[in-house]
Amino acid sequence: MRLAAAYSGGKDSTYALMKALEQGHELACLVTVFPENPWSYMFHSANVRWVELQARCLGLPLIRRTSSGEKERELEDLRAALLEAKLRYGAEGVVAGAIASLYQRRRLEALCEGLGLRLLAPLWGRDQERLLDEYIASGLEAIFTSVSALGLGRRWLGRRLDREAAEELKALHGKYGLNPTGEGGEYETFVLWAPPFGARIQVLKARVEWRGDGGLYVIEEAGLAAASRSAEAYGRGLL
Repeated sequence: MRLAAAYSGGKDSTYALMKALEQGHELACLVTVFPENPWSYMFHSANVRWVELQARCLGLPLIRRTSSGEKERELEDLRAALLEAKLRYGAEGVVAGAIASLYQRRRLEALCEGLGLRLLAPLWGRDQERLLDEYIASGLEAIFTSVSALGLGRRWLGRRLDREAAEELKALHGKYGLNPTGEGGEYETFVLWAPPFGARIQVLKARVEWRGDGGLYVIEEAGLAAASRSAEAYGRGLL
């Protein structure tokens, strides 16, 4: 099936498209909504403008829409983007990184149904601690770009999602009930490299913004470097 990837630039949407490729699907394009409201119910906002670099790494066209980020109304912006993916790039379905949010899944399902698209959610209902382990084992490289939860202090911003970080997240789940994958908005990530990428993203300049009990890692400058492994070896020959 030819898929549009609902893409935020974070670990979940990246791993979801990786699973879609492993299942033999073809990626048509990335679809990203840029919310003006940082508290959007549907979309990530931290560093989302750098998704353009990730699209280049994947060799895919990017459909981008700016949205006010108002609850429910923002869905119309996503609908317009998905319709473009269908009409312009021949998308037959949508792959999304939803794991446990019924709010997001139900709205995506309704949008896809209305547009005659199928929804693929390969991470849905998965154990979050096991998913963290899979992300790391896959070679995916991500950094924390937003934190807003007990136990996640300033030191997490810009930190790599590695084995040590994963074990700390699991411990925080036991201590505070934090969702290990950040599904409850506890944190956001940005992927610098993944097996389907043809190049690696380098953060050249960034700053930390801390506000009370949460903060952002704001990427100000970034560029591309050669990847250490061939994306074609992962099976991007379909694209």
